[in-house]
Amino acid sequence: MRYEIRIDGHMSTTLAAAFPELDHVVMSGQTVLFGPVVDEAQLYGLLERCQSLGLRVVEMRQVPE
Repeated sequence: MRYEIRIDGHMSTTLAAAFPELDHVVMSGQTVLFGPVVDEAQLYGLLERCQSLGLRVVEMRQVPE
């Protein structure tokens, strides 16, 4: 499964490095993290990491392969 997680604001390179398993792009005032997620445990782990870093998740969705 591939997921896209939209974060409010621009993440620094250092902060984006906290998500080595995902690619990222900055656009329209948001940072979009995207890539493969193997299961729900990994997905919840990514969301927990966002929360612990103080990131505001605007949207999360599964995208076609």
